[in-house]
Amino acid sequence: MLSLYQIEVAYKRISKYINKTPLISSDKLDKLTKAKIVIKAECLQKTGSFKIRGAINMISQIASDKVVAPSSGNHAQGVAAAAKLFNKTATLVMPEDAPKSKILGVKFYDGKIVFYDRHKENRMEIAKEIAKKENSILIPPYDHKNIILGQGTLGYEAIKQMEEIMFTPDLVLCCCGGGGLISGVATALKSKWNNLNIHPIEPENWDDTKLSLLKNERQIIKNKKNSICDALLAETPGKLTFKINRKLLSKGISVSDSKALQAIHLAYAWLKLIPEPGGAVALAAALNESELIKNKNVLIIISGGNIDKEIFLNSLDTVLPKI
Repeated sequence: MLSLYQIEVAYKRISKYINKTPLISSDKLDKLTKAKIVIKAECLQKTGSFKIRGAINMISQIASDKVVAPSSGNHAQGVAAAAKLFNKTATLVMPEDAPKSKILGVKFYDGKIVFYDRHKENRMEIAKEIAKKENSILIPPYDHKNIILGQGTLGYEAIKQMEEIMFTPDLVLCCCGGGGLISGVATALKSKWNNLNIHPIEPENWDDTKLSLLKNERQIIKNKKNSICDALLAETPGKLTFKINRKLLSKGISVSDSKALQAIHLAYAWLKLIPEPGGAVALAAALNESELIKNKNVLIIISGGNIDKEIFLNSLDTVLPKI
């Protein structure tokens, strides 16, 4: 198991390169949910998501001048940005249907993109082949100690911010794909508040962590269906991340694409934030789990904001809840 001390060391390593993203609140959201909510707005992070934290933490510690990473898009941007910071070249293995905003983000940081078909090809195998052929270092999207510690800096940062406003959380809602963010965040937060309930939030039909927690062993999603939450479509939890998460997490929660769209609209209208679908699932869960969060102090993590125009416009067609 990893420690808060290791996360604090990682934070000192990366803090000068990243944004200290704000904690924000909304009187409207509190009234609607009958809860006291603070939101960690990580969609305002450099590259538009938390992924740059883990990427910098790992890449800053390697000697090789070449890295390769498989990614749905946010990790790719984080790796490309981190590689550029430390004068390394980055090759990113991304799906052909990745959001345009994520592709453009990688190109901005001079990353070389190798596209693959997410329905027929295995991105990790492609990345491993490139690493072998080009003698480069593979930067995995979540299942690595240095990636998890880097993502855990979000939790460390949130602890300091909640202490400043004297906010003690009862529960946390955090998105979950492969489990890198939530395992790092849970490690940090549970070291401060041991009885804290931390719930992984996943898209419907991609709730592998929810199922794995119920079975107490890693499960694989076999009936893959389309989802707009492209950042969270891991078919099984990571080995290391699940080893951590099975000890630290409470029950999993899944949300539909339509609820994610509604959460995007609400974030825009009430919070003045524009999350991507995968970044909005924790907020969507808060809107749909009224009994779980009622009369509680809740930390919600909005993890990313790399959204394409079409999906954002679709979100504005959803109906906002009435207070």
